[in-house]
Amino acid sequence: MIDDLPPLREVVARHGLDAKKTLGQNFLFDLNLTSRIARAVGASPEVTIVEIGPGPGGLTRALLAQGARVIAIERDARCLPALAEIAAHYPGRLTVVEADALEIDMPALLAREGVTTPAGICANLPYNIATALLTRWIEAEPWPSAFDRYVLMFQKEVALRIVATPAQRADYGRLAVLCGWRTRARILFDVSPSAFTPPPKIVSSVVELVPNPSPMSCDAGTLTRVTQAAFGQRRKMLRQSLKSLGVDAGDLLASAGIEETKRAEEIDVAGFVALANAVTNG
Repeated sequence: MIDDLPPLREVVARHGLDAKKTLGQNFLFDLNLTSRIARAVGASPEVTIVEIGPGPGGLTRALLAQGARVIAIERDARCLPALAEIAAHYPGRLTVVEADALEIDMPALLAREGVTTPAGICANLPYNIATALLTRWIEAEPWPSAFDRYVLMFQKEVALRIVATPAQRADYGRLAVLCGWRTRARILFDVSPSAFTPPPKIVSSVVELVPNPSPMSCDAGTLTRVTQAAFGQRRKMLRQSLKSLGVDAGDLLASAGIEETKRAEEIDVAGFVALANAVTNG
């Protein structure tokens, strides 16, 4: 037990909170695991953690039990009564925001809640929006982020794409370039399907991303366009795949110091930044 609230399975049954596949929900009931995730994000007194998709509040309780203040963003109204019970147990330390995390202005939310120091983001992310949320956060301006650490759960195959380098060609792509540009990303540990209710068909991984306060200078939108073009036709040489940018691919590659015969999976983060800057400087 991490607190004297009712067991999570009892809470779920009492409120009729069957996990919805349409919302990508898989609830975490393993207290050892939720506590391990809370420790990884640095949950402690004086720390504010934004949690995405808390559901019935298993991870929320672990974060609060370790002393953190929590701002929980939940779009499923069915979960709000269960979260209200947790808030009552931890007066003044849990704020629940009913909203879609994809539509939340994070800096504005933190300002509204009076958070003046860097906060963390922690989440057992719904699989159906996990990648979209991460890219939105990584591409956000201004940078550095308002958050000093992201500890997030993904399908393992997505986690591998986040931390990949050109040495892992099968997994290396746009997501790896964006995350490698602005963060230091690593997989902390894997999570068995049996830790969830209902159990998914795949293994999950918890990933830590620590923002780089001084990434290589580059326009985020342009880098996204370049990587989309390059990896959109990853089997082709860059002189062909980059034509979709509407510029002379040969001149672009020459400006970035990259051979025309290279393929996207062979170019490291610095190379893609050079390509994006060549597009910008046109």
